[in-house]
Amino acid sequence: MKNNIILQTIVLLLPAFLSAQPDRWQQWAEYSMEIDMDVESHRFKGKQRLTLSNNSPDTLRQVFYHLYFNAFQPGSDMDLRVQALPDPDDRLVVEKNGKTVSRISLLKSDEIGYQEIDRLLHNGRPVKSFLVEGTILEVELTEPILPGGKAVFEMDFRAQVPVQIRRSGRDNDEGISYSMTQWYPKMCQYDEQGWHAHPYIGREFYGIWGDFDVKITIDKRFVLGGTGYLQNPDEIGHGYQAPGKTVSAPAGKRLTWHFFAPNVHDFAWAADPDYVHETAQVPDGPTLHFLYEKEAALEANWSKLKDYAVRAFQFMSKTFGKYPYDQFTVVQGGDGGMEYPMATLITGKRTLASLVGVTVHEALHNWYFGVLGSNESLHPWMDEGFTNYATAVTTNYLFAHNKANPNDGSFRGYIQLANSGSEQPLSTHADHYNTSYAFWAGAYSKGTVFLAQLEYVLGKPTFDRALLRYFDVWKFKHPNPNDFIRVFEKESGLELDWYREYWVNTTFTLDYKVSAIEKKGGKTLVQLERVGIVPMPVDVEVTYKDGRREIYTIPLDLMRGAKPQEDLDAGFSVQPDWHWVQKNYTLTIPAREKDIEKVVIDPRERTADTDRENNTAKP
Repeated sequence: MKNNIILQTIVLLLPAFLSAQPDRWQQWAEYSMEIDMDVESHRFKGKQRLTLSNNSPDTLRQVFYHLYFNAFQPGSDMDLRVQALPDPDDRLVVEKNGKTVSRISLLKSDEIGYQEIDRLLHNGRPVKSFLVEGTILEVELTEPILPGGKAVFEMDFRAQVPVQIRRSGRDNDEGISYSMTQWYPKMCQYDEQGWHAHPYIGREFYGIWGDFDVKITIDKRFVLGGTGYLQNPDEIGHGYQAPGKTVSAPAGKRLTWHFFAPNVHDFAWAADPDYVHETAQVPDGPTLHFLYEKEAALEANWSKLKDYAVRAFQFMSKTFGKYPYDQFTVVQGGDGGMEYPMATLITGKRTLASLVGVTVHEALHNWYFGVLGSNESLHPWMDEGFTNYATAVTTNYLFAHNKANPNDGSFRGYIQLANSGSEQPLSTHADHYNTSYAFWAGAYSKGTVFLAQLEYVLGKPTFDRALLRYFDVWKFKHPNPNDFIRVFEKESGLELDWYREYWVNTTFTLDYKVSAIEKKGGKTLVQLERVGIVPMPVDVEVTYKDGRREIYTIPLDLMRGAKPQEDLDAGFSVQPDWHWVQKNYTLTIPAREKDIEKVVIDPRERTADTDRENNTAKP
């Protein structure tokens, strides 16, 4: 089995190597871990062997690891950040004596999380020194890792699983025993910007691509699921064994689960003695695994979920790029919904629509977080916003809502943010937003708008091709905003740097207005005005009293071109460019004023125009 997985890893990597950008490199990590879990004390001991390939042009004299569990201790950076924010996440706080208090600050010694390092070797020798600084392990090396070189790190560590507060932990609100995410010492990412050794305050992640070989020894009553392919299914059973195969579990009270995950940048798992394990097969796609507690309140919706998930994966692979692994696992656990490579942890006590929606959303993260491994900490909108966009498109299909703009809710959310006075640029690091609201609305709503508006700028057929091309070019890499926009430029033949700069680096807003309709002989002059600062191409739809429609598209001069016709049921013409330095534009319509019913800017509401009241006028 493992040989087949290794072969699959090579196949997965080939496209990345063959289409790699000549001036880009990325590190590679191979993890081999064995942990021994004591379910009575909620502690485990671990051994980790990490082989790091330094593909950078730099000599590394130190390395850093994330120790995420250390965040769940009173006085940690996460605890202090929760107390400092004016609007902390509800999951992180509790009301006590009339005050909002950080839940982390109330943890007792047997409820906190920790990861402690007992031994660390580099190429078989003790490292020069190592120091635990909150959630970061700082390591000084005895010998440097040269460009193109490899280093083998061997570590013994101990950990305690915290009471579930945010994403990871034990005994969540639905009674799931273990949500094991961010559970192991994880090498920090090193890229062209250097080390990314950011203290964990509960926001986003960024990891090194690699292979994970993980053995988990635990009480045999527990059922596990998560990232990776189970290597010993006929020994484990619980629905993992081959059809008709007799399970031959070893004697004793404990069982070792052996997983292998190729070409991923994280590894997550969950465990509970009451899980049932069911599967569904996506035609020409992955096997879907579902682990949940089989209660009457859950069973009906989770049974229906399987069919929706199969249809969703078929649609998502066709629309956003083919899912590249042979497995995806949906696990009841965590504190809401959270994505991990090849898996998601979601809370399960939901309506069917909510259960389908969260499953689709977290699964789609495997496109924009799992396979397109952008730096989520620095560019959270490239994952959250893009995933949000794709979720709305997918659920619009699954539930046959037939919305012209499935992402209209995100447009409203962004406009509310833009008018709130709280907005910060999307270039803000995820950890450094002043409010939780600014982070969530920016990463999710404005991130969605950033992507969805490109349908308007490029035309939907071009946009759809570009989105697939982006996935194919940058899968198994770490694309940044410029990498994204360059793919869309190449597919469309248009210049789009202005678009990225306005929507990512500023908080300027968009507002266009029909200021007047005037007659001139047998023609009509429509006076248009750019009220907001952000320039955009403009679609103007003219509806005539006889029911005919005509669309006039006015390109922005910065685009160096125009989109092709989209709506085949209306007339279409490309007008002279609107220069970005000009606030006003005159559109000449070769028709009499009295024959016109109305004039509308962006009739399908595909732009984030902050004042739609001035988009429509009648003669």
